[in-house]
Formats: sequence, structure tokens, C-alpha cells
Amino acid sequence: MGNVLIILVATADSALQSPMYFFLRNLSLLEIGFNLVIVPKMLETLIAQDMTISFLGCAAQMYFFFFFGAAECCLLATMAYDRYVAICDPLRYPVIMGRRACGQLAAASWFSGLPVAIVQTTWIFSFPFCGPNRVNHFFCDSPPVIALVCADTSLFELEALTATVLFILFPFLLILGSYVRILSTIFRMPSAEGKHKAFSTCSSHLLVVSLFYSTAILTYFRPRSSTSPESKKLLSLSYTVVTPMLNPIIYSLRNSEVKAALRWVVRRTLGPQKG
Repeated sequence: MGNVLIILVATADSALQSPMYFFLRNLSLLEIGFNLVIVPKMLETLIAQDMTISFLGCAAQMYFFFFFGAAECCLLATMAYDRYVAICDPLRYPVIMGRRACGQLAAASWFSGLPVAIVQTTWIFSFPFCGPNRVNHFFCDSPPVIALVCADTSLFELEALTATVLFILFPFLLILGSYVRILSTIFRMPSAEGKHKAFSTCSSHLLVVSLFYSTAILTYFRPRSSTSPESKKLLSLSYTVVTPMLNPIIYSLRNSEVKAALRWVVRRTLGPQKG
């Protein structure tokens, strides 16, 4: 509901039509998809104690998890690029980040999830499963599912590592490089007011990136032997459930324009009625 509210407010308010809020609407839509992939089945398991999932259901959950996860990594990098252009090259910002360019960047971010989702899911579920059928996780992620395969998975694991570098580490490095340039530009600004205004436009995104990537990198880049299955579940819970829940709170509490738009919507919805 928080992400739906962000989408509605950013669409309805004419003051929130800049590229930053266009990408924020896309991020909120991605977060809704991410939640719908994980949370309903998790709640069914916790409330109804139904701990079973069909073979096709597991494959579908994994496919959409990969799709939304890879797309979010790329969209967060796109949002960092938007902030980089806005702060480091403000005079050319309207030209570089025009409506067509924003649409192309958003579409590229969404479609980036397709190849990794198709390749990884198809490959994993083409393996033979002839042993135990208990997935030691709260959703069908690739490491706990591949542990059930009774065949040589070394080639797949190499491909999975390559995909992880391309879709998690590479966007993270792009974000890191963007913020190095952004901070360098902010520190060179002469006025304290200018520094505060520039930093406030990207602080929410920086906080969201920190929450998402810190747990995702700890999950997928730590050696297997150094992490217990229980700690991996806790880390996965953070970036699949907690971070999407916190994003609307972060963007609404740390952004004065979003707060003003929310107050406007509340006044229009709950204002005094005539008659």
C-alpha cells in the first residue's frame, strides 16, 4: 500500500513530474512485484502452516524473483545516473534526461531482468531432482534449490556467478562511481545551502541503495562455508521484504516534495465536505 501510494501521489501531483519521480514510480512498481512474489506464499506458510509448493510454482516464483531482482539492480543504477547528471551537469540535465531518454532507460532496466530470469530458471529446472525435495529457505532461491539437484552443477554455478557479477556487482560499481562524483561536486559547492539542497535530493536513494545492496552482496558473495542457512534466510528477508516495505517510508519522510504532495492528497481526501 505504501508503494501504491507513492505511485498515485507522484502521478497525480504536477510538481512531481521530473525524471527523479518518474524513476521512483518505476521503483515502487518493481517493489510491489517483488513483494507479491515472496510475501503471499510466506504468509501462507506462517499462518496456514502450508509448507508445500508445487514444482511449477517453485519455478514461477524463482523466475519472477530473478526478473524483479535484476531489474531493480539496474533501475537503482539508472536512478544514480539521474542524480549524477542533475548535480554534476545541471545545465544539460533537461536535454540529457528528456522524456524519451527516461523512457528508454526505464524500459532497459525492466527488460534487463528477462535474460537472467529465463536462463537461470530454465537451466535449474532442467536438472534431475532425484533426492530430497525440501527447500531449506522461505522461497525458491537458486542456492537452496540447486542443492537438491543430483547432477554436476559446476557449469551452472559458473554462469550464476557471472550473472551475479553482471546484475548485482556491476550496477553497484556504477552507483558507487556516480556517488563519488556527486559527493565531489557537492563538497566543491560554495554555499552550505547549495550543499544541503543537492545532498537532500539523493539522500533517500543512497539510503535505499545501502539497505538493498548491503544485504544482497552479503547473501550472494560470501563463501558458503562462512554463512549458515539461517543467517542467509535473515539476510534474504531483509532485501526481499523489509527493504521494499521501508522504501515508501524513506522517500516520504526524507523528501520535502513528497511530504508536501502527501499532505495535499490527504487534505483533498479528508477535507471538509459541503452540505
